[in-house]
Amino acid sequence: MDRVDAVVIGAGVVGLAVARALALSGRETLVLEQESAIGTGVSARNSEVIHAGLYYPTGSLRARLCVAGRDRLYAYCTERGVGHRRSGKLVVAIDARQRVELAALQARAAANGVPGLQWLEREQLRMLEPVLEAEAGFLSPATGIVDSHALMLALQGDLETAGGMVAVASKVHRIDAARGPGGAHVLLSGDSELAAAVVVNAAGLGAIGLAGRVSGSPPAPGYAAPVEPTRFAKGNYFSLALRSPFSRLIYPLPEPGGLGVHLTLDLGGRARFGPDVEWIERGPDGGFDYRVDPARAPAFEAAVRRWWPGLPAGVLQPDYSGVRPKLVGPGEPAPDFRIDGPAAHGWPGLVHLLGIESPGLTASLALADEVLSML
Repeated sequence: MDRVDAVVIGAGVVGLAVARALALSGRETLVLEQESAIGTGVSARNSEVIHAGLYYPTGSLRARLCVAGRDRLYAYCTERGVGHRRSGKLVVAIDARQRVELAALQARAAANGVPGLQWLEREQLRMLEPVLEAEAGFLSPATGIVDSHALMLALQGDLETAGGMVAVASKVHRIDAARGPGGAHVLLSGDSELAAAVVVNAAGLGAIGLAGRVSGSPPAPGYAAPVEPTRFAKGNYFSLALRSPFSRLIYPLPEPGGLGVHLTLDLGGRARFGPDVEWIERGPDGGFDYRVDPARAPAFEAAVRRWWPGLPAGVLQPDYSGVRPKLVGPGEPAPDFRIDGPAAHGWPGLVHLLGIESPGLTASLALADEVLSML
């Protein structure tokens, strides 16, 4: 049986960041990715925003790792020449009733360690973005955008320079935590087996299911393996078939299940709106339908016109969609990131990264540090 020091399951941005950190720590590291290329799942289907840390409960993993990861990510992108920009973001209250909620969000962001927040009234918002219509808002200058694929290529390059490698088309079906030599885990992928002293489950949408397929000696008393939801949150995006009149990201206040239909800009200045929240089920083949239904355009137009009433009719085009690895179903409050390490389940060297949705991209380098600290 072949053996390596460490295996990371999943070659998305978080998996590659973790694998890079393991390789730089001196471990022989292998990444197993079920698709034919890196970063084709959650990491390729998001807003590509570097979040500042506004939304998450103070003291939560999401808040702490977002703030730490934000600063690490800006520094890494500058060092490695990865395309990014500190575009800034305006979070806005559509009417007077939302002012209290907006002020509470700004206070939480400040408590989380977000720098440079600036409250703006209606006329001040118009000076920054003339077509924006809102009662009030605040500016987050620490928010930005990044070329997520270039980031993943840079992480993969660092991993390989440190002696690690990525194996694509390598699906892991289950983990045996008891059979390996020296207490190592045995990963079963097809008809092959591989032993590793360290296994990190960063499989994105497949991570929860895989965490429930760990066999071996009983886990720690009281540990409950996660249960994969029966429904998944799909987020659809529409692009603007015009030159964007905005120079910053525009976000309404969050809504249940997500951050609301907001405007993001890519590095070329192209405007995209989304995501919305559409609860779906896996298809018969276990996959997801990523098609964007053009019939959703009127709802997008209505959402955008709440803060951009001058949006012309018929200029939103179906773009792409993503599915978020939710730990809960519709109507349930958003949980924190779930990182199950040896202290939780009792299996040495095994870490599950579960429910790593937004701000997972921003937090990726800090998440890698968190995993190393558990090992």
